[in-house]
Amino acid sequence: MAQAPQTANTILRRGQVETETGYSRSTIYLRISQRLFVKPISLGARAVGWPAHEVSSLNAARIAGKSETEIRALVAKLETSRKDGQ
Repeated sequence: MAQAPQTANTILRRGQVETETGYSRSTIYLRISQRLFVKPISLGARAVGWPAHEVSSLNAARIAGKSETEIRALVAKLETSRKDGQ
């Protein structure tokens, strides 16, 4: 099945994030606790998702060989930009 193109405001569900990153569910939440992955946003009472551009940014940082310190800084920047509405 073909995937729809992602826009700047696309929100990925957990299964999609697993596919995009290659991480399992438990690894995603472990990385969140280590501040190496962005926290999900609430979509409702029992649903969460991740902004696609944030997942892409983290994938690009890993491909570029960024250190854990650099990735933590990127995670902090991405989460701060959510609050700023950017």
